[in-house]
Amino acid sequence: MASRGNAASAAGDAPDCAPPDFHPRRPALALPALACDCHAHILGPRSRYPYLARRVYTPPDCLLDDFRRMLGALGLERAVLVQPSVYGVYNTVLIEALARAPRRFRGVAVVPPDVAEAELERLHELGVRGVRVNVVDVRDRTPGTLPLADLRALAARIRPLGWHMELLLHADEFPELDRALADFPVDVVFGHFGYMRADKGSDAPGFQALLRLLRAGRAWVKLTGPYRISGAALPYADVAPFAHALARAAPERLLWGSDWPHVMLKGAMPNDADLVDLLTAWLPDEALRRRVLVENPAKLYGF
Repeated sequence: MASRGNAASAAGDAPDCAPPDFHPRRPALALPALACDCHAHILGPRSRYPYLARRVYTPPDCLLDDFRRMLGALGLERAVLVQPSVYGVYNTVLIEALARAPRRFRGVAVVPPDVAEAELERLHELGVRGVRVNVVDVRDRTPGTLPLADLRALAARIRPLGWHMELLLHADEFPELDRALADFPVDVVFGHFGYMRADKGSDAPGFQALLRLLRAGRAWVKLTGPYRISGAALPYADVAPFAHALARAAPERLLWGSDWPHVMLKGAMPNDADLVDLLTAWLPDEALRRRVLVENPAKLYGF
């Protein structure tokens, strides 16, 4: 196995990431059968799969075997692997991981705008069920803007496959997000509770627009990466109001994910068991947890 140490960055200003806790504990919360981690990344080995020169972070090797060990410790039977930005449109690591567990894993890929139809069909056969567009972790970003024409064109390409589009954006930058995406060709998925700072509050116009989009049945939200939006340490108490608001608005449109291996985390690294146990406060009802962890992923990703 390749070293888990942080190698010196080859991309100049792309900072090295801390590794995850490679010794996950068993959570206090027992998860239901067929529970799904809907957001995780496989990275490396870097010696075999080099990262893009133009990237915004440099992760250590976080391999499929490491991830599967974490799933086992937490009691998760299914997972959705999301293409990380450091690989761009080169989905090789994702594809190889899907091939090792075709019944257990699904994928979200990154593709170029001119991707061939045959390639989309190949990815579908391998277990990909959506495309990811990252409008945050890019250089020279203009806040509050979306390349809507390009997004719509790509959405039209993936619609025949029944895929969705996962957008990584800051919801607070888009107070009319529901209007902008009201007639979007495919369902849209948002990570990290909408990825806005928790201190802006759940009444922020952008978050309220996200709630309206959910109620209209046009979007899904992942309860992932609370440390990315929180101003507090575990248990990230300032994130709970966002989870509760989302659960009230559209419980049938919520997903949960570990966000393993927690790239670019600047605070204390949590044990993944701690992240599972947050669900007790976020989703206190057992039936609701089963919906978010089992039923919703099965519907969206086609398990």
